[in-house]
Amino acid sequence: MRFVDEFRDAELGRALSGEILAAVEPGRHYKLMEVCGGHTHSIYKYGLDDLLPANVELVHGPGCPVCVIPMGRVDDGIALAHQPGVIFTCFGDMLRIPGSDGSLLDAKAEGADVRMVYSPLDALRIAKANPESQVVFYAIGFETTAPSTALTLRRAKAEGVENFSVMCSHVTIVPPLRALLDSPDLRLDGFIGPGHVSTVVGARPFEFIPREYGKPIVVAGFEPLDVLQAVLMILRQLSEGRCEVENQYKRVVPYEGNLRALEVMSEVFELRPHFEWRGMGFISQSGLKLSEAYAGFDAERRWSVPGVRVADPKACQCGEVLKGVIKPFECRVFGSACTPERPIGTCMVSSEGACAAYYNYGRFARDRELV
Repeated sequence: MRFVDEFRDAELGRALSGEILAAVEPGRHYKLMEVCGGHTHSIYKYGLDDLLPANVELVHGPGCPVCVIPMGRVDDGIALAHQPGVIFTCFGDMLRIPGSDGSLLDAKAEGADVRMVYSPLDALRIAKANPESQVVFYAIGFETTAPSTALTLRRAKAEGVENFSVMCSHVTIVPPLRALLDSPDLRLDGFIGPGHVSTVVGARPFEFIPREYGKPIVVAGFEPLDVLQAVLMILRQLSEGRCEVENQYKRVVPYEGNLRALEVMSEVFELRPHFEWRGMGFISQSGLKLSEAYAGFDAERRWSVPGVRVADPKACQCGEVLKGVIKPFECRVFGSACTPERPIGTCMVSSEGACAAYYNYGRFARDRELV
């Protein structure tokens, strides 16, 4: 199948592995961060780490849209779901994210009308079909999913659907990357840039990384050969003394981004002064809220939510995993108290979570990691 099999060619993978081996400097340790959780799953699903030299280490970044939602924000969603007459809608991953006292699935079991949807348009259709109820869509994700929320809100406004609202928890990618680079406890040589986000924002927003921090970044796709080629491109930059933004994912990502998507986002959203990230605290200008033109669709204005900051369980180390400080198997509860069936933290729940990737593809121990 064109555009799938050709990016999973084992022969080409072995050839790229040889080129990567030739590009590394003996005795030097390289630490590269894959920003997006989709990359983490590709790396461990296809065993790409086994094709890399022992001195090339991959660590995970804060690019999982579900994982970065703090526990207090989950509690806010649960509080809205319990409001009388509310139909609360969200993506499937959010149903199982634990709050301080249960999850949205637990709220559903207690009688709240909580429904999984595949897109915000599904939620809008539910609102049209149930005019006697108030339908809330829990909007999460980076710039990847924000345009679909924006377009849905634009349609709701044009059609005068008054029983539809959004709890906006969209976040942006650049501020957390800057926060990571300013962190004193993490040393990185380069970044595998987020492919999904870049389909919307392009590669240009990442120019600050080489310009201000002297680190190369290569925006990459998600197939095995995409990831391996991105690693090779980073290593070649380092060996040649270059430091720039490169776009490996040119077949999908325009350097300037999707201008129409960015335009509708600027109409519907504005930046929050501060937004809390799991494990990273409050990061300024990192979250989105509805603009004044769409304030009437803001669920947090229609109802009062707790808005209380809740500390993660002491046993959970999702924050350290999201910052690339530790590997999932180094977490105290990984694979024992915390599993996909009974998750304690978000990283074990999401389809892009690093802990879920390690658990599902058998990366249980340091020995396995270093083979």
